[in-house]
Amino acid sequence: MANGLEITRDTLNDFKKIQRYMLLAREENAEKTYAELKEEYLFLKALLQAAGVNLTDIDRIKE
Repeated sequence: MANGLEITRDTLNDFKKIQRYMLLAREENAEKTYAELKEEYLFLKALLQAAGVNLTDIDRIKE
């Protein structure tokens, strides 16, 4: 069973991936893809904030 630190690490990795995909979708002007990724981004961001993670330095999207 995963502990809190492992869950936070996995969520941070997912957050990093989603941000990378969002930036690519923005560059390619893929609006529908970006919108879908944004939903996942907001979910992960809320989860990390609830866990007390400071996103100031790692949030590249800033939405």
